Amino acid sequence: MQIARKSRKSVDTWVIVGLMANTLLQKNWPWLVAGGLILLWLLSTSVQYEPAIGDPRPIGHKQDILDLAEREDLNVMFLLVDTLRADRLGMYGYHRDTSPITDGWASTGVRFDRHLAQSSWTKSSMASLWTGLSPMRTGVTRYDDVVSEDAVMPAERLREAGFQTIGIYRNGWVAPTFGFNQGFDVYTHAPRRKLNPAVRAKNPTISLDGNDEDTVAAGMEFLRISGHDGRWFLYLHLMDIHEFVYDEESALFGASHSDMYDNSILWTDGTLNVLFNHLAEFGLSKNTLVVLTADHGEAFRERGLEGHARAVYRETTEIPFFILFPFKLETPLVVPTRSHGIDVWPTILELIGLEPFEDTDGVSRVPEILAAADGESIPDTTALGYSFLDENWGRQTKPPRHRLAVTEGSYRFVVRSGITDVETSEPIEELFNSDADPSELENLLETEPEVADRLREAGDEWLLNSPPWGEAPKREIGELELNQLRALGYAIP
Repeated sequence: MQIARKSRKSVDTWVIVGLMANTLLQKNWPWLVAGGLILLWLLSTSVQYEPAIGDPRPIGHKQDILDLAEREDLNVMFLLVDTLRADRLGMYGYHRDTSPITDGWASTGVRFDRHLAQSSWTKSSMASLWTGLSPMRTGVTRYDDVVSEDAVMPAERLREAGFQTIGIYRNGWVAPTFGFNQGFDVYTHAPRRKLNPAVRAKNPTISLDGNDEDTVAAGMEFLRISGHDGRWFLYLHLMDIHEFVYDEESALFGASHSDMYDNSILWTDGTLNVLFNHLAEFGLSKNTLVVLTADHGEAFRERGLEGHARAVYRETTEIPFFILFPFKLETPLVVPTRSHGIDVWPTILELIGLEPFEDTDGVSRVPEILAAADGESIPDTTALGYSFLDENWGRQTKPPRHRLAVTEGSYRFVVRSGITDVETSEPIEELFNSDADPSELENLLETEPEVADRLREAGDEWLLNSPPWGEAPKREIGELELNQLRALGYAIP
């Protein structure tokens, strides 16, 4: 099923966004951010279906990838698809046709085959993604933690390089109050419209107004008006998969919890197609680098757990990551070695020719991309990967209790602190090997103790890391904000 939707603007939208565009060009106007916030909130755009318009990008090759760093017309669109696990997409081998549009676009760029989120909780994972630092080094592990002003964010680096920086989000964990707006000219919650009754009827548990069509519509209106007025960085944080949003046309896979998740991926696939089509329609696809990734995945009782922000097994930490260039590759590139959320921005910054972060735990994966372009692969430069969650992140009165996963090649070692086995009185530990057990359900702790010892030692050392600026700042969260976060399904006392 191929879904494509197109925005229909009102006269008021044109006026409002035109005003926003003019203010964005006036860099010295002291009310720039406030004005942008108000104007974006007033956007109202509806959506309807129409066929795809095609891909006008030229064919590119390895040299074109190398030349990206010298281009002065290159924009960056960063798409964060909340709660999207990799193994539910066709490009990662899923047997259901949940992502035909996205798979097609990804086949023209580079895909990272094994990409690890640094946490299964949005706030902690996104802090690591934006800073290139592990959760222990961002200090953002509890619900009242804030990203330090001393942290360097990509939007700051891009704005210094002359980019307009626009962020539109729906997940309250990445709100400005938690420090995620650093470097953005405009950083705003997506406009909220009443959901289409046909959508709401298929999703009776949704309690919030608005969906990703609003986010994409706001982004498209910015591109329509200001997309050719200098370089820009546009960040869109999509939430419909987190909310299990779908409609009758995308309800193809059943009615179980897991089936509805797949329906929602198909729905989001159509929403992304709207965005890709308009990028081409506006003449921007030939000078825009598009990056898509996620913050975490979702569990469906593979080992008795549902949802996310509860554990760090593969179902909540293995996520997609792919890059579309301003040209299409005739043969898709696949990076087979392990990559991590903290590697995303070091990679993007090198691709577009900006200086790397001075202090980062991540590494650029450009060497792996170039090797893939030559039909080769190079040894993994960072053999170990880490995913972390404080189980008590939402319980301020309780002490930290961590879950930590350490990955090395096909192995994943998982330890849960503060909880002991009733028979052995030892911490609960598990060891998996995805080569022999792709679902990682068979515990090899007793049969491969040497591997477990090595990864346990590495994990113990990693947990000793701390933020370079000291303890992460805290922020008291009001009851209204807590209720908004609870409405997203988070269990906050």
